Amino acid sequence: MTRIVRFADDTGAVSTGVADETGTIRTFEGAPRIADLLRLPAADLRALVEATAASTDPGLPVRDVLLLPPLDGLMELWAAGVTYERSRDARVAESTEQSVYERIYDAARPELFFKSQPWRVVTDDEPIAVRDDSDLDVPEPELGLVLNRHGETVGYVIVDDVSSRSIEGENPLYLPQAKIYAGSAAVSSGIAPFWEIEDATALKIALEVRRDGAVAYEAMTTTASFHRPPQGLVDHLWHSQPFPDGAVLSTGTGIAPGLDFTLRGGDVVEITIDGVGKLSNPVRGDQAELDWLVEAIDHPLKRRAHRTAASGGR
Repeated sequence: MTRIVRFADDTGAVSTGVADETGTIRTFEGAPRIADLLRLPAADLRALVEATAASTDPGLPVRDVLLLPPLDGLMELWAAGVTYERSRDARVAESTEQSVYERIYDAARPELFFKSQPWRVVTDDEPIAVRDDSDLDVPEPELGLVLNRHGETVGYVIVDDVSSRSIEGENPLYLPQAKIYAGSAAVSSGIAPFWEIEDATALKIALEVRRDGAVAYEAMTTTASFHRPPQGLVDHLWHSQPFPDGAVLSTGTGIAPGLDFTLRGGDVVEITIDGVGKLSNPVRGDQAELDWLVEAIDHPLKRRAHRTAASGGR
């Protein structure tokens, strides 16, 4: 098992590399950013990863570095909605404009929306947040496609598309406010290479929300329940616009808690996807607690103070 990672060393210098099952990271030569890797065709990226993993470089212990979100440069995080068999019913239930979601379920064009720039994305053990002007907020556990500049899927990550159901439910035109805010986008730190995932349409996704030491909500789904194949989402996203440094496309959720459940500050959200990994994030009830993201743009080691545990890199 290998993972493509982005990390900072003790000096704050940021690099990319390949992490193996022994907990060793070997740095890519000539590719300090994930964006540099995503400028390569898929076959060239695979060759680079495999050559680096097999090199005699002793590497660095993952415990001695700080793993960072796997987005940088001009990359963008996008997301899709109403892509699972279950998701249409949930969106209809929460919305005052039900026909919008009923129509898009079988429409030729999917729902795609911009989610985040790289600097706003958090990763393993960093806090996500709920809006203080929303009273119904949920995690949305999703499989993320890592796409190179050529529109090829070169890897997979876990994405939590944290959302305000009350704001979007009031009016679909409020979707940007419901979806894009500090603490609304979490992505797992390791990219699972495409050649290690045999079938991305047959992966189990599990969600658990813990509150005061107990399980407040849990559910499972599978990507076999996709109503829209992932490649169709990629084709629509790439239509009429370039992504010079690639992108991550979150493929929608098949888990929708009932309207009697909402995230609260102090909760811990844990998402696992077979073959891809685990993403765990504490929940904050005040966006001011995410102000450190601005400082972390130029000083990545500032992230360390806001992590709740060591998930690999410290």
